[in-house]
Amino acid sequence: MITGTIAVLGGGQMAEALIGGVLASKVSEPAFLCATDPVAARRDLLKSRFGIEVSDNNAAAAAGADLVLLAVKPQVMPAVLSETGAALSGKLVVSIAAGVTTAWIRERIPAARAIVRAMPNTPALVREGVTALASQADLTAGDLAAVRALFEAVGSVVMVEERLMDAVTGLSGSGPAYVFVAIEALADGGVKMGLPRATAQTLAAQTVLGAARMVLEQGEHPARLKDQVASPGGTTIAGLHQLEAGGLRGCLMAAVEAATKRSQELGR
Repeated sequence: MITGTIAVLGGGQMAEALIGGVLASKVSEPAFLCATDPVAARRDLLKSRFGIEVSDNNAAAAAGADLVLLAVKPQVMPAVLSETGAALSGKLVVSIAAGVTTAWIRERIPAARAIVRAMPNTPALVREGVTALASQADLTAGDLAAVRALFEAVGSVVMVEERLMDAVTGLSGSGPAYVFVAIEALADGGVKMGLPRATAQTLAAQTVLGAARMVLEQGEHPARLKDQVASPGGTTIAGLHQLEAGGLRGCLMAAVEAATKRSQELGR
């Protein structure tokens, strides 16, 4: 349970996912939540769906909160911090803006109690996300617990050094897109071999979901789990041979590297 009030500034799908997760998991209650959005229709939707307070005034919402979540695009962050600067004094501030460092935010709101940088990914929309957190040394155990609770409402949480956030972006931030391509390709293979499209897609998606759950819950190295499926002279090893010949491992590693470097470029 998060004690105190939460203001979610900026709107968008991720903000909506976090609000929904927090309320569904009883981490907070509607009476302690306020969300802002510049679009009236979006504010009306949030109010009717979640029963929370809504506003188009970021400064007022921040002033009345203990924890302020900056769910805004990087390009509008300067304007939002300029608007809300005084209201963020003494607050726990959490940013999900890609590429925006805690040091950059601290320069603009030096009186904030603590600043946390978070990188959630899109599976948070179905409460199966993973969020990496990084902070400066001023974060207390109580504030860390509150931030963890916020993001654990939509998935799992890991702590990383902030210098590694670009690598997080390249792996888990961009990673869902890589997996979607893999699911699509597996389904296409099934269709090529005669399966109906809907059946092939269900088989492919559930196979990826089940395999991921095995890695997380059994604690085995993926290579060992792979070996358990690949019997000598069988179908799986024949398929794995084709993946190796096609350079799947190298392609995935290169994708993470390319996305990480691009994140570094965008953050400069």
